[in-house]
Amino acid sequence: MIDIGSPLPDFTLAADAGKTVSAADLKGRISVLYFYPKDDTPGCTKEACAFRDGLPDFSGAGCAVYGISRDDGASHDRFKAKFSLNFPLLSDADGKLCEAFGVWKERAMYGRKFMGIERSTFLIDAEGIVRKVWRKVGVDGHVAEVLAAVRELQGN
Repeated sequence: MIDIGSPLPDFTLAADAGKTVSAADLKGRISVLYFYPKDDTPGCTKEACAFRDGLPDFSGAGCAVYGISRDDGASHDRFKAKFSLNFPLLSDADGKLCEAFGVWKERAMYGRKFMGIERSTFLIDAEGIVRKVWRKVGVDGHVAEVLAAVRELQGN
């Protein structure tokens, strides 16, 4: 499982608008990878909109933001358009990256157990090393906490 000090695993994922993003694309820049359960659901929408609204601050700190779920590209395109999301959404359709990061977990809702993504965020430095990990993320205040960690990593 990926943790603080781990190198970013090699990956290439489909992004929205028919593009791809790979681990190599993240090198040379601080990046935030946030894993979320499902497009256009209440908590995931609230989190995505918080990252959307904070993107100028992340960009100003030299940081890219990527949202990752198992939804397909068409779902991501609809989600981005509906909420004017201004950062890439990546599709981990086969779940391999979710498993590598240890975010594919058994979850429970209304007494029913199922497998799904545990809301988690990873801060990656410009050399591709994980510098901070948030697991079992609560949405409220999370984006501000991540931005503070980005600024700390930048030395600002």
